[in-house]
Amino acid sequence: MYNPYLKRLLDVLLSLVGIIFLSPVILLIIIILLVVNNGKPFFLQPRPGFKGAIFKIIKFKTMADLKNDGNEEVHGVSRITKVGAFIRKYSLDEILQLVNVLKGDMSLIGPRPLLVEYLPLYNKDQKTRHNVRPGITGWAQIKGRNTIKWEDKFKYDVWYVNNINFVLDIKILFLTLKKVVKKEGVNLGQQITMPVWNGNN
Repeated sequence: MYNPYLKRLLDVLLSLVGIIFLSPVILLIIIILLVVNNGKPFFLQPRPGFKGAIFKIIKFKTMADLKNDGNEEVHGVSRITKVGAFIRKYSLDEILQLVNVLKGDMSLIGPRPLLVEYLPLYNKDQKTRHNVRPGITGWAQIKGRNTIKWEDKFKYDVWYVNNINFVLDIKILFLTLKKVVKKEGVNLGQQITMPVWNGNN
């Protein structure tokens, strides 16, 4: 049995090590985004966590603000800045979520926290993704990240929740590092963001 206290202890220890090790990169990105984004380097957004509890996820800001005329789509790729595209390409926008892990909002490994507005759209099986803390990376991410269909993402998330164990977490962690280095499973073309999910057919 995978003790949740052991999982939490590993989350805290590895997150602290990660923040300390990556602190020069974090500081550099903050300075660059302060200039590029007119003094706004961070992106905070409400997301559902464990048991659906809402928290604010912390990421580097990679999109320009919506224009006042409202002509741009909220999830449109046209809003991704050049610096933002580079940051996303190497998954650097996810680094600050280590802070969410330290706070207890998230785990290193688990289903990715999605938008709050998706909560009423889940079927019974899909809702089980909230039976564990959401993760910075997870089983669905090593299976394709933003190159797989929504239905497959949810299947992988549910499978993880039903099969969670220490060895699996270590496997996901190392495979994630491998994919980040090789930039596998990320569509770097026009579909750099996932389309909006409109629920099950």
